[in-house]
Amino acid sequence: MFNELDPVLSTQVRLAIVSVLVKMKKADFNHLMEVTGTTQGNLSHQIKKLQEAGYIEVVKTFKGNYPQTVCSLTAKGKKAFERYVNDIKGYLHL
Repeated sequence: MFNELDPVLSTQVRLAIVSVLVKMKKADFNHLMEVTGTTQGNLSHQIKKLQEAGYIEVVKTFKGNYPQTVCSLTAKGKKAFERYVNDIKGYLHL
């Protein structure tokens, strides 16, 4: 019997965001947009979904006169990612 995959992380862009944050601890909006290859609107939407799930923390500040959004992974998000990876390994029999 397989575990159901986390629907929050089953979206490609959300999984990419969390994967980046596992490695980097924190990343700003522009970096996440670059690595995911998505639009500003889609990235904003996916970040909001991850934040609502409690998987990431979002801090909005200003750098000079420009708004800056920095995302970091929460303990809940890290645990969810680890569970997701283990569930995928189960599907692949690894």
